[in-house]
Amino acid sequence: MALMYSYLNISISKNIVPDEIKGREIHHSFPMTLFQPRTVRLNHHTLKLLKYWTWQFVVIRPVCSVLMITLQLLQFYPSWLSWTFTIILNVSVSLALYSLVVFYHVFAKELEPHKPLAKFLCIKGIVFFCFWQGVVLDILVAVGIIRANHFWLDVEHLEEALQNVLVCLEMVVFAVLQQYAYHVYPYSGETEAKLKLGKKLE
Repeated sequence: MALMYSYLNISISKNIVPDEIKGREIHHSFPMTLFQPRTVRLNHHTLKLLKYWTWQFVVIRPVCSVLMITLQLLQFYPSWLSWTFTIILNVSVSLALYSLVVFYHVFAKELEPHKPLAKFLCIKGIVFFCFWQGVVLDILVAVGIIRANHFWLDVEHLEEALQNVLVCLEMVVFAVLQQYAYHVYPYSGETEAKLKLGKKLE
């Protein structure tokens, strides 16, 4: 979000919103329409709201992590509490991702040269893949599909091993995608040279 703000010369703290982007429409989708009008105009307030929706995850994630670790050390971590944290984190990360998508949708034309969608899919795809496959593995263990058939390997360690193997395989794919999303051209001088050449041809 901060990176996209810098691309667009927006500063929430200094109340700087370029006039050419004020008044654009933001179209909310369900379930956000339960709390927000379906269509709102872009201004300093709505930009600040999108910022808060994104940054709340930065607070909730570490707080939940500390609570989860503390409760496990105190040996008080029943399954219902684990699922409660899962739901809280799911809602939090979904709200953050939603606000980023809405922001990109409003400024897709201005942000296109920077390929923010590719960057977004690479970084958030890693987060989402790891999170959701962990939830799926928990469900598979709970219903008994994943079982430990060896006395020296319990189901918790088997689930952790499967998660680690999947992450290693996924990182190979994401590494290839990130070569496209985070290309070297903007830092090599070739982009500036092409822009100068294009201006000369015009």
